[in-house]
Amino acid sequence: MDGVVVDAHAHLGPYSRFFIPGPDAAAMVAVMDRAGVRLAVLSSHRAIQHDARAGNVETLRAVQRFPDRLAGYAVVNPWQCPEEAVARLADEPGFVGVKVHPDLHHYPLTGPAYEPLWDYAARTGLPVLTHTWLPSAYNTPAQADELLTLWPRLRLVLGHAGGTVPGMAAAIEVVQRHPTAFLELCGSSMTGALIGWLVRGVGHRQVLFGSDFPFIEQRMSLGRAVNAGLPPEALAAVLGGNAMALFGLGC
Repeated sequence: MDGVVVDAHAHLGPYSRFFIPGPDAAAMVAVMDRAGVRLAVLSSHRAIQHDARAGNVETLRAVQRFPDRLAGYAVVNPWQCPEEAVARLADEPGFVGVKVHPDLHHYPLTGPAYEPLWDYAARTGLPVLTHTWLPSAYNTPAQADELLTLWPRLRLVLGHAGGTVPGMAAAIEVVQRHPTAFLELCGSSMTGALIGWLVRGVGHRQVLFGSDFPFIEQRMSLGRAVNAGLPPEALAAVLGGNAMALFGLGC
């Protein structure tokens, strides 16, 4: 592979619903060494599931321990003082983006509690990774489209690229309409053929490699992308070049 590999969708720590092997930062970096992944951008499972503020502290500690290998998403939970969480972002330079999970939080992507985040992210250029899925009551590609129409400067990453095949088709249309939107490739049902279709649909400059690691095996996810039949320039952009530019990473 030519170029740097950046995993734009990773997590940290144990998950409450089932066992995940090696979820700590040191174990994850060891897997990254074997896979040839230079850097992972992650959010903690504690932040997403239970306590956003405490989990964000865990993320920062991991980034501080491995500053050349890990970068952090701050989680904003719409039920846990989102205005205060957004206000803290300016004082926490360790985060390169924000992660939201409307499905898990049972709160729609277009709901008013997120508005302080959209305003801040649009003004500062801070990227936001959102879970997207179809069908869903909370984070469909159509809801992402509505959000991007209201906030055209928002740099929004559509996590899982809509999740299902119909969701991916809808997500392609969204990204085609919005130059600040990106598809992200992780998912347990993702395949090399689907990756090729997504890249052809929006162009290789608006697609990011991600794995959901350690939730999903990073090496398997990377293998899908590497063997998707992308031209070398497109593969290098998807695997890392686009993420380096989006997050301002100096890999």
